[in-house]
Amino acid sequence: MPPTHRRPRTGDTSRPCCPHPGCADRGWLGRGNLRANGHPSGGLWRQCHGTGCDGAFLETYGTLFHGKRVAVDLFVRVIACLAEGLGIRGPARVFEVDPKTVLQWLVEAADQLRALPRYTRHDGRVRQVQLDELFALLRAVKDRQVSEAEAIKRLERSPQWVWGAMDPESNRLLGLDVGDRTLAMAQRLVHQMGQV
Repeated sequence: MPPTHRRPRTGDTSRPCCPHPGCADRGWLGRGNLRANGHPSGGLWRQCHGTGCDGAFLETYGTLFHGKRVAVDLFVRVIACLAEGLGIRGPARVFEVDPKTVLQWLVEAADQLRALPRYTRHDGRVRQVQLDELFALLRAVKDRQVSEAEAIKRLERSPQWVWGAMDPESNRLLGLDVGDRTLAMAQRLVHQMGQV
């Protein structure tokens, strides 16, 4: 019997899905197997409880906001400044955030951005593809080949590039890669587009 001494668990649980490896409903949306379970430790995000596996996870699992104890608005504004081409130090000063934290957010955003096209693109039909490149130094930071202090200094000079390919008619991002600004990198991205 459901408990009568407290308010029933309610909340929209149609968007997250259970991430636990042993759960029969893992990765499936809208099966009714999740319940909202409040905000643990008074945090920003709601906890979901999987009825099939009896596991719990935050609704932000698998997103950029997972594990962050910062306001969403601040996080999005800092990433937007970086996307507009500002260096690491400018948004860090304006929003009063440590430059190392901004760099970590940028690395995490790049991981999410790299995963998105792989998830959304397959058997694409495009008539035209545009290639472009942007400055970056993210892979070396993630692989711990460059210290955070050195990365912040080098980002001012921007020695690495993020390569992107998109369909200009639908504005759909088709591919993304990080590397030097060379003919070999451009050919590698074109080859990836051929596989898609």
